[in-house]
Amino acid sequence: KGDHKGRPYYLLLLLDMLFDADRWTEIWVTITRNKTRSLLTCFGVFWGILMLVILLGLGTGLKNGILKNTDGFATNSVFFIADRTSESYRGFNKGRQWEIRNRDLESIRREVTGLEAISPILWGARKEKNVVYGQLSGTYNVKGVDPAYFRIEAQHVLFGRLLNEIDAREKRKVCLIGSRINETLFRNENPCGRYVRVNGIYYQIVGVVKQRARVNIGGRSEESVFLPFTTMQQTLNQGDVIHFLAASAYKDVSIQRIIDDVTGILCRQNSISPTDKQAVMVINLAEQFATFAMLFTGIDALIWLVGMGTLLAGVIGISNIMMVTVKERTREIGVRRAIGARPRDIISQIMSESLVLTAMAGMIGLSIGVFIIDIVDRLLSAQPGDDAALVNPGVHMGTAVAATIVLLLCGLLAGLIPAWRAMQIKAIDAIRDE
Repeated sequence: KGDHKGRPYYLLLLLDMLFDADRWTEIWVTITRNKTRSLLTCFGVFWGILMLVILLGLGTGLKNGILKNTDGFATNSVFFIADRTSESYRGFNKGRQWEIRNRDLESIRREVTGLEAISPILWGARKEKNVVYGQLSGTYNVKGVDPAYFRIEAQHVLFGRLLNEIDAREKRKVCLIGSRINETLFRNENPCGRYVRVNGIYYQIVGVVKQRARVNIGGRSEESVFLPFTTMQQTLNQGDVIHFLAASAYKDVSIQRIIDDVTGILCRQNSISPTDKQAVMVINLAEQFATFAMLFTGIDALIWLVGMGTLLAGVIGISNIMMVTVKERTREIGVRRAIGARPRDIISQIMSESLVLTAMAGMIGLSIGVFIIDIVDRLLSAQPGDDAALVNPGVHMGTAVAATIVLLLCGLLAGLIPAWRAMQIKAIDAIRDE
């Protein structure tokens, strides 16, 4: 009726805007009356949403490129190395060198909860031409690891299998070799079942691996030989010494709590002062990955800030043009008011024109932006190699919906001030306006 008591006023206004065919015809005639001005006005919004979409797509590609380097590596991981003590304790002098032992590993497995995987690591001497097959040889890394190691640093298995618990328990003389070793010694053929000499001892090859992540522990897997940790301890006469301890926690477990628990056990069992911060060297990768996450958040915030700033400039342009349009149509608005046009009719007319201009320009910009990002993605996919800084750039559906909602809200805001200005026009003054 007119007062809209008990009814949501703006909902009625929106429905009236959507389903009034005469109103849409009038809006289109008004917009196309001055085509050049309408096109120039729309360009600001078009450019703003285009830049926002392209920046968001490139930001996603940059994030994917960085995350690709860590794909397959346990992000919630930490590493422990024995170092010299910095405090005297229980009769031991400052500067004592100590070693992590098998008993420490057993206590950690038994007492520390929340560990997803834990693996001791031994380093073998990288001597000149230490890996030999027949007349071929090469110089490569040698690591002794537990099967759990491959849950921390995941591998692509090209041939055969990974090391397993039976290999470790029975101290089998088996090994995994990296893909580059396989290329050098076996010409990329399947070498499983053959024997290779590693640091003077023969081991049977059970698999060929290639690392997934670019992050690695003690050298790239492609150039490494993996032996069962227990076998390597025995063949190298290392007793029960552990050179390096790698661990990963479940995602919902605090890595700092894991660090405190493990260092507490190591200090207790090796007569190290609990306050000695130097005796146990801790490499906390989880902290570094958390820094990456904060970096991604900052990049997203910067992209939205820049994109929204550009979009806002376009919206202000539309608002200014709508103010000019209202001024030009002062007499028309006065006649409408004089013959009984309701306030909401005037408001909806002005805001509808603003919304249509913004939506048209924005949707075109959004579509072209997605199209450009898709072309960039196809070009990058056509180039082989793992060193690309951008990987699968794109705009997620949720981001596109959010950009559309922001666009429509900006369109309504752009028409708000001109609509308010139109409502201030008195019918009698407007009719007399020249």
